[in-house]
Amino acid sequence: MLKRCLLALILAGLVYTVAPSAVAQDSGGNDQQSAPAGAPPEHGRGRGHFDPAKRAEMLSEQLKLSSDQQSKVGDILKSEQSQMEAVHQDSSLSQQDRRSKMMDIHKTSNDQIRGLLDSDQQKKWDQMQARQEQWIQGHHRGGETPPAPPDSSPQK
Repeated sequence: MLKRCLLALILAGLVYTVAPSAVAQDSGGNDQQSAPAGAPPEHGRGRGHFDPAKRAEMLSEQLKLSSDQQSKVGDILKSEQSQMEAVHQDSSLSQQDRRSKMMDIHKTSNDQIRGLLDSDQQKKWDQMQARQEQWIQGHHRGGETPPAPPDSSPQK
């Protein structure tokens, strides 16, 4: 039971990290021509690693970030990725401690990003986070899952 709960939480963290890329693809972004169509994504190691630069780009498009905000968000996401990798590789941690640390890293990163945003961007961020949480919860209950990833609403 504990193993299943831990697996669900780790998967939630990974989905949280990867889901924004699906949203960016669904929104019809044509700027993603940097890699050939058949090329594997940078997180192709099968563990949900996600390129912080691509995630920052997606957030920039959705939240209309300034260049200063883009740079800071990119730095936060790079730091998050390196911290997550360090926790993942730390074999001295129990699964529960690893999960807890990963969740803390996500929360800290999210709080840092939210702190960079103006009030309109914060409202949009909060909506994105709420949709993402609903999507994650739906995927971990084992029942009906929402048909689309979070933030599939039309952009203004």
